[in-house]
Amino acid sequence: MTVDVLSPPAQAERQARTAVAVLFFTNGALFANLLPRFPQIKADLGIGNAAYGLAVAAFPTGAIVAGLAAGALIRRYGSGRVAVAGTVLTGIGVLAAGLSGSVVLFGTALLLAGAMDAITDVAQNAHGLRVQRRYGRSIINSFHAIWSIGAVTGGSMAAGAIALDLSLGQHLLISAVVFGIAACVALRFCLTGPDTEPDVEAAKEETKEETKEETKEETNGGAVRETGAESRELAPRRDEKLRKTRLRTGYVLAALVLIAASGALVEDAGSSWAALYLSDSLHASGTLAASGYIALVGAQFVGRMIGDRLVDRFGQRAVARSGGVIAAVGMGLALAVPTATGTILGFATAGFGVATLVPAAMHEADELPGLRPGSGLTIVSWLMRLGFLLSPPIVGLVADSTSLRVGLLVVPLAGLMVMVLAGVLQPRRR
Repeated sequence: MTVDVLSPPAQAERQARTAVAVLFFTNGALFANLLPRFPQIKADLGIGNAAYGLAVAAFPTGAIVAGLAAGALIRRYGSGRVAVAGTVLTGIGVLAAGLSGSVVLFGTALLLAGAMDAITDVAQNAHGLRVQRRYGRSIINSFHAIWSIGAVTGGSMAAGAIALDLSLGQHLLISAVVFGIAACVALRFCLTGPDTEPDVEAAKEETKEETKEETKEETNGGAVRETGAESRELAPRRDEKLRKTRLRTGYVLAALVLIAASGALVEDAGSSWAALYLSDSLHASGTLAASGYIALVGAQFVGRMIGDRLVDRFGQRAVARSGGVIAAVGMGLALAVPTATGTILGFATAGFGVATLVPAAMHEADELPGLRPGSGLTIVSWLMRLGFLLSPPIVGLVADSTSLRVGLLVVPLAGLMVMVLAGVLQPRRR
């Protein structure tokens, strides 16, 4: 259920949009500041690959453990406050990870950072979707594009800190303080009041009244009465209608999870396997092998920058379905005719094709009827993160039993899945 705004957004809505953009930027930048320091941390702790891998896995594990709590926190404290608190705690977790003197403390800090990152992610998307309802048009993709800018900024900060020979503590303390303050300032300009808009609540009350009217029938002279017998006769019909609504909601929610997971799977294929496939299977140089993931992220950023205009013009359903076709055909051709250049272009088309999928799934989940505020968004985000955790070992198992080229077929298959399931997304507004 959406609230259409025909007039231009007021100053409060414009300020809130900027505030949400700041939250997405800080969320992308915080963890990206830590990633380039992982080799140094591993060396300082003197741990092997196995222990390092288990410790790093604590981040997505924390996200999965805490992710389902986001909806309840948002309903209690509001999405803006939860997003800011999560940002500050994520910064503290990242700082603790950099200062850890043992692998246990390192893993524990990453567990905290992952948990807070997951809660922040749901909360900032919930607030962004609230601002989008005020705007009356799609703006959610631009927030995810800004997240990408934040991630690049965070990585660049880390590279600069290494070049300046800043210690881990100095570097990550600066990052935590700067982005924590930015998030706290942004909170001043977030939307106030409950996350469920008054217009939405009024619509729900109207729906309840319409349901009550179904139990009444006109009698002689136009009078309206409702008898116990009539109520008992109508009860099975109401129960059947409620059952069908719940089944429909469950089906749509499952489809949205798969759509979001498809987007996440393609992203992970680029980050986890692109360089390895290009260097080992296609014998590309190290510099060229790194271009696979860069091409995917760059094309995804472009897709998100223009995604809102495409959604407003053609509808989310058509944009997602077209994106699925682009990802499936582009990466499918790259795997069918394996060359380094073709594969890099394949990853680029895949990134562009899935650019709007995660924002679209989150938007639709947040609008599902019959769910408490924040519940649909929380479920989609949580299960999507579960896909991030499970997809690397699945692709790895397939690669070990056959080849990495076969394992990367998950990318065109994800595009095909989106083509099939895109019908649950909203069509173009008439």
